[in-house]
Amino acid sequence: MDLQGTLHSISQGIALIGVVIIAWGIARATIIIILVEIRDLRRRHLPLSRLLLRQQLGSSLLLGLEFLIAADVIRTVLQPTLQEIAVLGGIVAVRTVIGYVLHKEMKEDRQMLAEARRSLEISSDR
Repeated sequence: MDLQGTLHSISQGIALIGVVIIAWGIARATIIIILVEIRDLRRRHLPLSRLLLRQQLGSSLLLGLEFLIAADVIRTVLQPTLQEIAVLGGIVAVRTVIGYVLHKEMKEDRQMLAEARRSLEISSDR
């Protein structure tokens, strides 16, 4: 197998890992949200559960996107035409914006989780 074929196989493998990470995160989040909603019927810490779920799903999405970007970079090394580089730039830009927005939302959620935990600790101390 030549170098180009090897790099193509590597990029496909890396892309597959990214897709598996995202799919696993979504499958896991689906199961958890069903359990959370069942718990909602009993009214137990629902906002905290949803925030934790968003954190976990966001982490899976961000990690999967990083793998997909790496696969795109390797693919572009194989065909370094101006068109391929422009397409890669567009893909990386879009995924970077998505990653930034996800990261920002996750940071806000972490702050809300910390505040909620502090308020639960204060109320349990009383």
